[in-house]
Amino acid sequence: MTTIHEIQQAMYVETPHGEGIPLFLIDYGPQLNTIWVIANCDDGKIRHYDSKTITLAKNHTLELNIKH
Repeated sequence: MTTIHEIQQAMYVETPHGEGIPLFLIDYGPQLNTIWVIANCDDGKIRHYDSKTITLAKNHTLELNIKH
């Protein structure tokens, strides 16, 4: 069973194509990694990423900047 979750709180993640804002998570079940649907901050393109390829970049709610 496929589950789609809309992300309500804005957060920034690092992707192979630069920084982006996640819009949705797609979970296809325990045999596959979760897919993140992300809007790229630079060009606005919407791309799909495996959960292993992204990392959290910023959390404005906690004023946390994870980039080093």
